[in-house]
Amino acid sequence: MAAIGCIYALVAAALMPRFRSAATAPPAARPSVTILKPLRGAEASLADNLRSFCVQRYDSPVQLLFGVEDESDPAAAIVRALAVEYRLRDIALVTGSVLPIANPKVGTLMALEPRIRHDVVIIADSDIAVPPDYLERIVSALQQPGVGLVTCLYRGEPGAGVWAELAAMAIDHNFLPSVMVGIRSGLARPCFGSTIALRRDTLEVIGGFGAFADHLADDHAIGEAVRATGMRVTVPDFVVAHLCSERTARELVSHELRWARTIRALNPVGYAASVVTYPLPFALAGYALLNASRMAGAVLLATLACRLVLALRVDHTLGVAFTRWWLGPVRDLISFAIFAASFFVRTVTWRGRRYRVRADATVAAL
Repeated sequence: MAAIGCIYALVAAALMPRFRSAATAPPAARPSVTILKPLRGAEASLADNLRSFCVQRYDSPVQLLFGVEDESDPAAAIVRALAVEYRLRDIALVTGSVLPIANPKVGTLMALEPRIRHDVVIIADSDIAVPPDYLERIVSALQQPGVGLVTCLYRGEPGAGVWAELAAMAIDHNFLPSVMVGIRSGLARPCFGSTIALRRDTLEVIGGFGAFADHLADDHAIGEAVRATGMRVTVPDFVVAHLCSERTARELVSHELRWARTIRALNPVGYAASVVTYPLPFALAGYALLNASRMAGAVLLATLACRLVLALRVDHTLGVAFTRWWLGPVRDLISFAIFAASFFVRTVTWRGRRYRVRADATVAAL
């Protein structure tokens, strides 16, 4: 198992440079765009994340709709301040949600849906920051033949503290390589909440946001619905930034366990097979069971080296300083513990609310 994991790490490392951002051809046309941002709570750097959507270099009209469930939500005050700061932008705050449904994010999107005015609709999570040419790249990708939806890979942007750093490493050194291998092999069918861009008529064809009201992974469900129409979901060659603001071990475990449990519900066989992406625990077990033999020691050293090579290639591709390598073994062991625990978890916590995950990846609020 450790040897297979080493081979996987080297294959993933070889694929990473192919994802280095390159210049994108400008879109053939620049249709008007509506950006939907469902919000709940004022997480760290929320203002900066939202501001990155307000400063896009895009020549056509852009409508920004921010939604909160309750007027007293602290995110509402941040949106009002942005509306003053960018008063020439078409910015609106919408309060309220379509209730009762299991997924509150989708409830907010359903409240925003009647306010959409433009032909291209983009949904992005609140903890995402984007480059100034984001809209140009997304619209260009959406105009390619047969494309019905554009989604984006994302990297981890750590906040303060070691737990935030570990959370970012899980994205950069585990999630990103796995998706890259999955895309290149044809095994992955990604659609991420970091970006979901589609045409307004496509949204209508798949039933609007109400069709996904009970899905925990609403992003994945939207992607599958678009594929069912015969159109493609594409991933352009650039990444956006996902802010990692975990301050404690409990926050880290709760967040990652929800992710893991969601992925297991969506693809149980593929998720179980991903055990090969965690070679270090098997190398350590082999070293102990074989009484620290030379062969077991060589496998352990090879495992550490292969994981280090993968981390180096990822950080180089993303333009991140290679200063967190010493946390790699700790991160790998935490990730394996999360993977194992996900097989025994039936409920998840999401933004302060608890849910039971059903076998079909829908949820019931507890």
